[in-house]
Amino acid sequence: MKVLPSWVLFALGSAFFAALTALFGKLGVAGINSNMATFIRTIVIMVVTAGILSMRSEWQKLESISAYSWLFLVLSGIATGLSWLCYYRALQLGPVSKVAPVDKLSVAIAIVLGIVFAGEQLTWQVALGGALIVAGSVVIILF
Repeated sequence: MKVLPSWVLFALGSAFFAALTALFGKLGVAGINSNMATFIRTIVIMVVTAGILSMRSEWQKLESISAYSWLFLVLSGIATGLSWLCYYRALQLGPVSKVAPVDKLSVAIAIVLGIVFAGEQLTWQVALGGALIVAGSVVIILF
């Protein structure tokens, strides 16, 4: 029996917690401004992450982080914030059963970006998986 690489377990964990994020987010944005909800979520994430860094003694001096890393982490943070703002607004306006799967178009977009900007190779498995995600999103949006 083939043992799964450790990244698969973390990716499955990410998917599970993303599903909970969608459900809890949908319930949480009821009766509150979606931008305020995103702000609260961000504070919680900061506190939880700081707790994990402290428990694992993983804090680093900020000056030890390269300018390259800073640039892309800041850009990632901006993209994450904009994603969350859009996501919570979409959850306010639409059903979680449609918003969450359409949000996963990010997977197909990430495949393309990985190929174009990170030099990743497109395999038939990745192409087929990405195409199925796009097809599923089209079905959810149009029908």
